[in-house]
Amino acid sequence: MTLEARDSDTLKAEELSKKITQGQDIISEISRLKYRMARDHELEDIPQDGDILVAEYNADLEKLKQASQNTWFGAPWLYAECYLYRLIRAYFNQKTYWRGFDSFAAQKEEMFRNSGAAIYQIANTMHELESEKAKFQGDPDKLEVLFKEMIQICLWGNATDLSLLTHLSQSDIEHLQTVGKEAQEARREFILKDDQNAVWTYIKTLANQGKRLDFVLDNAGFELFTDFVFADFLVTYTPYFSQVVFHPKLFPWFVSDVTPADFAKTISSLLSTAFFPPNSTISSDSVAHLQQMVTRWQKYLDEGIFSLATNINNGQKMTEFWTGPWPYWNMNELAPELGQWLSGSGLVIFKGDLNYRKLAGDVKWPVSTPFSAAIGPLAGSFPLLSLRTNKADVAVGIDEKVAEDLDNRGEKWRVSGKYALVSFLPRSVDQ
Repeated sequence: MTLEARDSDTLKAEELSKKITQGQDIISEISRLKYRMARDHELEDIPQDGDILVAEYNADLEKLKQASQNTWFGAPWLYAECYLYRLIRAYFNQKTYWRGFDSFAAQKEEMFRNSGAAIYQIANTMHELESEKAKFQGDPDKLEVLFKEMIQICLWGNATDLSLLTHLSQSDIEHLQTVGKEAQEARREFILKDDQNAVWTYIKTLANQGKRLDFVLDNAGFELFTDFVFADFLVTYTPYFSQVVFHPKLFPWFVSDVTPADFAKTISSLLSTAFFPPNSTISSDSVAHLQQMVTRWQKYLDEGIFSLATNINNGQKMTEFWTGPWPYWNMNELAPELGQWLSGSGLVIFKGDLNYRKLAGDVKWPVSTPFSAAIGPLAGSFPLLSLRTNKADVAVGIDEKVAEDLDNRGEKWRVSGKYALVSFLPRSVDQ
């Protein structure tokens, strides 16, 4: 071994030792955090780590302190949850060898790898659409049938949420991701608020206007895949949208939310024929269909038809808002540029449970409260569609008798992920 090689090996060993030591320090900090949480200790200021929103989180924490609401059990639930993920981010950012590390990446990738069966099934469906394209394009009635299939694929893609479903087996995952027509039909009775007709009626008014669709994303992996599928359908097979902007989170958030790195890795993983585990039931045709579809998505990304919000003008700054501790009621006050951007959208789709909670102020409204009332100042600012499977108490726009019947039957309809809400509100006429 040469002297240079020996020095290089020594340096690598020293670097590894430092990384391990810093990793152990992070583990100790998280252990201390768990101890403090369990004993209702005060929330501590987020340390300055050179990343986003430190001052904003700490300013809100000071207000909670003045109101004696700054402990783990006493703080507003929405603030405490968001604070937790921002604090964990700071633990990693303060360590040279761990800065920017996504501690949830392995979980996200494992869940995605276990989604192959459903992904190939959807790819086959989209291939059939391509071959039948001439038959339904220009026919709103046929497009409506397809639209309702696609929106349900996108809706139920939200069922697999790693921050809540921590012990899923392979069969559990496949059951949640069942996407066949019969499965979709059977699930319709579980949509407790269903504005599919209303949003389709609105979308039909957008024909040939070159409108933009904005997707406020939730989970990486299979759900992001279904978001791509829905966006692809609307751009490729209908005349209603010509551009899609996807809005991610800037750092690891609620375990499985989409980061820019997740977004990029999704495309590269889907284009790799070695990403999903070998499966004797998957045909070579299915593999080819997936490749064809995702190659189209890559082309759309290259051409700017699909884009990530962080890549648009001022997009990085606008994207910060999604990882704040605030309800979306505060958007126009705290992120006016984001509010202005969304006001120019043909449709803004908010995916998932946390986005829904933030839209509704994280308030446990009476179930019959109109969606328009629950989202407060955002109502009418832009055409808004929320697609959410229920995993938290917040739920509005539901018939009281339906909710009462579910409660009487002992159904955990608010939190099980078995039930869903499709909530649409158009732009106000004076906007």
